[in-house]
Amino acid sequence: MALITLLGAVAAYLYPPLFLVFRDSFLWFFAGTMFALGIVLDSTELQETMRHPGRIGLGVLTQYTVMPALGFAAAHIVPLPPEIALGFIIVACAPGAMASNVIVYLAGGAVAFSVAMTTVATFLSPLLTPALVEWLGNAFLEIPFWPMMKTIVLIVVLPLAAGMAIRRLFGRRLATARAVAPAVAAIAIVIICSYAVAANQERIAVVGVRVIVLVVLLNALGYLAGWWLARLYGFDLHHRLTLAIEIGMQNAGLVVALALAHFTPATALPGALFAFWCILTAAGASAWLRARHPGALPVPASE
Repeated sequence: MALITLLGAVAAYLYPPLFLVFRDSFLWFFAGTMFALGIVLDSTELQETMRHPGRIGLGVLTQYTVMPALGFAAAHIVPLPPEIALGFIIVACAPGAMASNVIVYLAGGAVAFSVAMTTVATFLSPLLTPALVEWLGNAFLEIPFWPMMKTIVLIVVLPLAAGMAIRRLFGRRLATARAVAPAVAAIAIVIICSYAVAANQERIAVVGVRVIVLVVLLNALGYLAGWWLARLYGFDLHHRLTLAIEIGMQNAGLVVALALAHFTPATALPGALFAFWCILTAAGASAWLRARHPGALPVPASE
C-alpha cells in the first residue's frame, strides 16, 4: 500500500493531468472505500471485543484528544499558509485509519480492539471531527461545521453501514466481494491522495520540506503518545502496541476528501503526505516494538 501510494504521488507530481480528471469524483471513491470496508468488517469479532467497553472508550478518548492537541501544535510550530496549517488540524481530528487493523494483525496486536476502536471512532466522526476542526481551526479559516458533518455522514457512515448490512444479509455468498473489497479500497485511497498531490504540484515545491517534516513529527508523536498512555492505562503489550498504531495512523483518505470538498486543494496536502507516511512507518514501528520485546508478542492476538 505504501509503495503504491508513493508511486501514485510521484506520478501525480510529474504529470498532474493523469489524476486531475478525478476532480469531480473523489468523494464517490472514498464512499466506495467505506462500503468495501463495511463488507469485510466482522461483526462477530466486534461483539466479542465490545465486552470491554472501558478499554475501547479509553482508546477512542485518546484518539480524539491526543492527536488533535498534537495537530494544533504542529500547525503553530512552523509558519505555514493558513490553508495548509488547517490541513494538519483536519489530519489530527480524523478517526483512525481502517488500514491500521491490518498493521495490528501483522504486528501481533489485539485485532478485535483495533477493529472496535476504528469502527467506534468512525461512527463518532460526523460529530467529533467537524466539532474539533471548528474549535481548533477557526484561527486559520472559517469552518463549515454542518456541511462537513453532512459530508462525513454521506461518505463514511452510510456506506460503512450499508456494507455491514449487506454482509449480514448475504453472508458467505459475498466471498468474492470480501476478497476484492480491500483492493478496491486501497486503489480508491491511492487515487484520492494522488489527486491531492496533483492539485498541489506547485505548492509542494514551495512548502514541501516543511510540510513533510511536520507530517513525520505528528506521526511519530502519535505512536509514542499511544504507547506511553497505554502503559499508563495498564494495558498489556498486545494492547499497548495496538493503541500506539491506532493513535499514530489517521484516516488520511477522509482527511483529503474533506479538505478537497470544503476547502482549497492546499488543505489536502498534509493528508495526502500523511497517508503514505503513516502506512510506511506503522509497519516499521510495529516491527521495532516487537524487536524490543522478543517473544512477548508471538502471534497476532484477536483479543
